[in-house]
Amino acid sequence: MEAQAQGLLETEPLQGRDEDAIASADFSSMLSEEEKEELKAELVQLEDEITTLRQVLSAKERHLVEIKQKLGMNLMNELKQNFSRSWHDMQTTTAYKKTHETLSHAGQKATAAFSNVGTAISKKFGDMRNSPTFKSFEERVETTVTSLKTKVGGTNHSGGSFEEVLNSTAHASSQNASGGPRQTMDEELQC
Repeated sequence: MEAQAQGLLETEPLQGRDEDAIASADFSSMLSEEEKEELKAELVQLEDEITTLRQVLSAKERHLVEIKQKLGMNLMNELKQNFSRSWHDMQTTTAYKKTHETLSHAGQKATAAFSNVGTAISKKFGDMRNSPTFKSFEERVETTVTSLKTKVGGTNHSGGSFEEVLNSTAHASSQNASGGPRQTMDEELQC
C-alpha cells in the first residue's frame, strides 16, 4: 500500500512526456460551468498581474539607468569595475599566487641564462676577430678595397681601418649604381 501511496505523492518535477500527457488530457469535461468561469477569471487576473509586473519592472529598469547616468556610470565603467573586481579576486587566490611565484622564478632564471648566452657570444666574436684567420681576411679585404678605389678613381690610398675601408667601398658602389661621377676608360686614358 505504501508503494502505491508513494507513486501518487511523487515530489519530482514533471518530465517532458508527463507535461505532454497533461496537456493532451481534457479536464474541461470534469469541471462544472461555475469552476470553468472561476478559472477563466483567475487566468485573466494572472495575465493582468503579469502585464503589470512587466510594466513595473520596465519602469524600474529605466529609473536604474537614469540614476547610473546621473552618477556617471555607464556600461563600460561597470564592465571595468567588474573586471577589476574579478582580477583582484583571482589574484588573491592561492593558485594564482603559486603560479605567479613559479613564473617569476622561471623568468629570473631565463633572464640569467640569456645574459650568460649573450656574454658568451660577445666573447666568441671578440676571440674570432682577434684570430689570425680573421686578421688575414681583413687584410685581404683591405687590399681588394684599396685596389678597387684606385681603379674607380679614389685618391685616398691610406689603408685605414677595416670599417673605414668598407664604408668607402659602399659609398663608391652606391655612386656607381646611382649614376654618380664615373670615369670611362677613354677618360682615364686621356688623363
